[in-house]
Amino acid sequence: MTCRFCNLSPDEKIYYEDDLVLVFRDSSPVSPGHSLAIPKRHVQSFFDTTKEERDALLAALDYIKAELDQEFAPDAYNIGVNDGPLAGQSVPHLHVHLIPRFEGDREDPRGGVRWVIPEKAPYWKK
Repeated sequence: MTCRFCNLSPDEKIYYEDDLVLVFRDSSPVSPGHSLAIPKRHVQSFFDTTKEERDALLAALDYIKAELDQEFAPDAYNIGVNDGPLAGQSVPHLHVHLIPRFEGDREDPRGGVRWVIPEKAPYWKK
């Protein structure tokens, strides 16, 4: 099986790259600027990365956040990892989502990532 992230299209614009990681825009973005940071080494799980790769991923998120702040001026961000198929991972190569959020993009954004299991999301109503 060929990994889509190990074999990015030559048309794919890379927004950040160093020796260990790179960042590009999500092909099905949740919001303008939705970006993915990935290790260059093929690894499926965050927990299989090295400390150096984790540090590089965090540095890449810092870099791309500053770029997105300038380009889109979002009001907030979601940072997410779907680690494994049962967590929703659809490409078996670790990718960290950086999703810009904008005032009014959801009627009530409370609960954030808890909405992956909707009945657990509105914990403030209990």
